Amino acid sequence: MVKESYSIYAESTPNPTTMKFVANRMLIDPGSRVELHAQDDVSKYPIAARLFSFPFITKVFLSDNFIALSKTEHVEWSDVHLELREYIANYLTAGHPVEDKTVELPKKIVEAKELVKPEGPVEERIVSILDDYVRPAVAGDGGAIDFKSFEEGKLTVTLKGACSGCPSSTLTLKSGIENIFKQMMPEITEIVAEEE
Repeated sequence: MVKESYSIYAESTPNPTTMKFVANRMLIDPGSRVELHAQDDVSKYPIAARLFSFPFITKVFLSDNFIALSKTEHVEWSDVHLELREYIANYLTAGHPVEDKTVELPKKIVEAKELVKPEGPVEERIVSILDDYVRPAVAGDGGAIDFKSFEEGKLTVTLKGACSGCPSSTLTLKSGIENIFKQMMPEITEIVAEEE
């Protein structure tokens, strides 16, 4: 069997503690997003277990064809990003799995990670706008944004990946995302972000 060669490039994100490592092919099922912290059960995601063996890695976010890694403050990306890029490329090229589909996560973790399903036409429109106008830009920065709830004009979204804890995420939320919704859905008067 011929092993597929992977190439990885590193890309900075607006969050100074997070860097995005992009592969030349899909790593997990399209549209899937997984955010793991060092204390989480990572048995389903062997690549995350390996990446957490680097003592400075605090979070692993997997989506489509990229891995966004968050680090502690005491390490500079310039000192470690080449090593991480090579490590990820070698791990994947050796045929090691990103996800072990035979492992089931504990029920409480699965429930916590599932996306909130929109109920009714207003929430469906919100999710559609997020999917079409917001999510591609957020993914480009190594993160994800998901619908959480909408009531009485207040839209609550969940930020993951590089967006979680990013100093500029509040500005992006207020100036970018709110403007999109004000133009397309004036019934939304406030947007609040929660981190997972």
